[in-house]
Amino acid sequence: MRSKIHQLQILALILCLVIFSQKEAFAQLTKIRGKVIDADTKELLSFVSLAFKGTSIGTITDFKGEFFIETRGATDSLLISYVGYNPKSVCIKKGQYQELSIELKATTIAIEGVTIVPGENPAHPILRKIIKNKWRNDPEKLESYSYESYNKIEIDLNNIDDQMKKRKIFKQFQFVFNYVDTNAITGKTYLPVFITEAISDYHYQRSPKIEKEVIKATKISGVNNESVSQFTGKIYQKINLYDNYINVFDQGLVSPIADGGLFYYKYYLIDSTFIGKKWCYQISFKPKRKMEPTFTGDFWVNDTTWAIVKAQVRLAENVNLNFVNDLVASAEYQLVNDTLWFPKQLSLFVDFNLTDKTTGFFGRKTSSYSNVKIKEPIVDSIQAIQANVVVQEGAMKQDEKYWDKTRPFNLTDKEAKIYEMVDSVKQVPMYKTFFDIVNMFVNYYYVIGYFEIGPYYKTYSFNEIEGNRFRVSGRTSNKFSKKLMLSTFMAYGDKDNRFKYGLGALYMLSKKPRETLKLDYSSDIEQLGQSQYALTEDNIMTSVLRRNPNYKLTLVNEFSGNYQKEWFAGLSNTLSFSYKRIYPSDSIRFNLKVDNKPLAKITSTSLSLNTRWLKDEKYVTGEFDRVSLGSKYPEVNFDIIGAQKGLLGSDYSYLKLHFNYYHKFSINPFGYARVIVDAGKIFGTVPYPLLQLHEGNETYAFDRYAFNMMNYYEFASDQYATLFLEHHFQGFFLNHIPLMRRLKWREVASGKFLIGSINDKNKNVLVFPYGLQEVSKPYMEVGAGVENIFKVIRIDVMWRLTHLNNPNIEKFGIRAGLQIIF
Repeated sequence: MRSKIHQLQILALILCLVIFSQKEAFAQLTKIRGKVIDADTKELLSFVSLAFKGTSIGTITDFKGEFFIETRGATDSLLISYVGYNPKSVCIKKGQYQELSIELKATTIAIEGVTIVPGENPAHPILRKIIKNKWRNDPEKLESYSYESYNKIEIDLNNIDDQMKKRKIFKQFQFVFNYVDTNAITGKTYLPVFITEAISDYHYQRSPKIEKEVIKATKISGVNNESVSQFTGKIYQKINLYDNYINVFDQGLVSPIADGGLFYYKYYLIDSTFIGKKWCYQISFKPKRKMEPTFTGDFWVNDTTWAIVKAQVRLAENVNLNFVNDLVASAEYQLVNDTLWFPKQLSLFVDFNLTDKTTGFFGRKTSSYSNVKIKEPIVDSIQAIQANVVVQEGAMKQDEKYWDKTRPFNLTDKEAKIYEMVDSVKQVPMYKTFFDIVNMFVNYYYVIGYFEIGPYYKTYSFNEIEGNRFRVSGRTSNKFSKKLMLSTFMAYGDKDNRFKYGLGALYMLSKKPRETLKLDYSSDIEQLGQSQYALTEDNIMTSVLRRNPNYKLTLVNEFSGNYQKEWFAGLSNTLSFSYKRIYPSDSIRFNLKVDNKPLAKITSTSLSLNTRWLKDEKYVTGEFDRVSLGSKYPEVNFDIIGAQKGLLGSDYSYLKLHFNYYHKFSINPFGYARVIVDAGKIFGTVPYPLLQLHEGNETYAFDRYAFNMMNYYEFASDQYATLFLEHHFQGFFLNHIPLMRRLKWREVASGKFLIGSINDKNKNVLVFPYGLQEVSKPYMEVGAGVENIFKVIRIDVMWRLTHLNNPNIEKFGIRAGLQIIF
């Protein structure tokens, strides 16, 4: 992504440095981490209650006797109590991190004999009542509500090594080590590198469904970008315990109060007491089996409404989730109108690491909710807002007095100074050098003043037509302009002795909503019938992974332009113009069917209109490019493409209609699926290069959007329909095999289907290349594979089921891919 979003710059820089020192802590938070053991047997004690003296802040030890607890308030003692043991008070140091090993002395009580009678686990009837009443306690089931929310998100670098601090390369960054602290949950040292706060008004209506969030104030360390600011609101970080599955990084984790919770968890009734004026039960839980997508933790539930009052959940050990060493979520609810327990404060902590000892990241989010209103209609002015999330004008300009007044709690000194620290890092001369190097590897371009050189992976490649291909390319940087980007490339092949070249320009008419004008000219060889998401022919990886010598490349000269208009988030139109000349080659010839006379070229001049719709789409925008973060809804594209013979030299008249449907969705607990439906129809008479040349793949690289067992120029259609199905089981089966589950491999299955035809008029324009045919008999291929090998490799075994007598085809194949997945 080309967006120069400053918080990503700083994260990339400091990650590249892999810096940071040991415990020089000045935080105001009082943080305690430790364990509780029996003073005599040294046995670890579970379910021990711990609380800060004079506060309502407390916790219990987990199944391993361990605990963590922290507070922003002043306190000097930790109170510990446990049935059968003498209570204890431990002195603690205010505003510091401490690790404690607490010993409790068992009390001696003489009792008469006890008869134990088998019966139902007392936690199970409570759980059934919670499930029975979820429909009335889940805020998402309310007809409508609104509230004011405060969100704070912080990102920290963790596992700080003191020896790294002493390296000469970090000499200019020594001041950042004053911010090093220690985390109470993991005990790891960390350095805050990013903080963002937002205050917003949120409005919800169930039917018809409306979600609107107006961000009234936002501040981000070093960032002045509204597209990033929208992510500081509430909508994009949801954890709702009342859902049966909590989706975290494409993993559907089973909620402890899921309808089928008894199948996944063991429950323990451990306490009961008043919370406020309401009698509540405390239930602890842990998974029944290893490696299932579950949590450990505890929750409090009210004995009349059967609503959750407090909860803390922690990712169970060995869950098949990449790069996430730990995850803790906690929730506290408030009683509204004396009937409904509505969220008061939610927090999420995630520890991202390759391994437990490498430098990684903490991600932390805290949300507070106030001024809750139930069953109030959404006013017309809010309903009229087109986007789900809007950043109010002036939201990024609120002063410190406003923040001090509206925050539900005060920031610590270190939290408040992160803003200043980030700005200071950007002033260090070495910062830009390191960022440019990191940016080159992440974005494939190296920035030099007004220009960006790249993408580097296209510098050298080889193929049968050009031989060794050398390319130089680049574009203007944001320093040149933030509204106009110019690009160019030049390439040369030592076998065909021909120069290829291109020029382009992109002008940003508006960024909100997005409105662009683009012009391009290129003279280069292309692979017709290649998936738009495939590795391009001048990518070095295509050269290395090719499974067939590629003589099917075609020289194409094209002048094109488009105007893109986004009406609101998710809905856009693109009006395009293309003047294209396609030239034959020794392998791909253009001979007329009537007399076998060769054509020197095919000229096509076309206009097209694309309509794209993706409801509730989320994205991050840079100066020119933007990255879509998708949506839970399907994406729909519809294209109309037309050409008129004789208009600007066009050789043919035709009309093309094209429809594409893409949807990725969860099927918990069985993982998630992708469905792609693609269909089209061509009206008019056209030669085969202008038909739909179906997307083949002649490399060993897996291509999700192509037929991996199909060759280029194998099938074409003037009317067609395709169906792609792919299911990721997320280790559903392999996680239950004792030896295999240690590998954390995940199963994946796919199937691709195509049917189409070519009318006789189109068959009789040009002589088809050898092997090219229609697909009136359906084409089918299926695959089964394993992904998450070493966390980044996917390998699929694939079978071609039809058209097995076609020339030069593979009936069976293995395809591999690299991917970063959680």
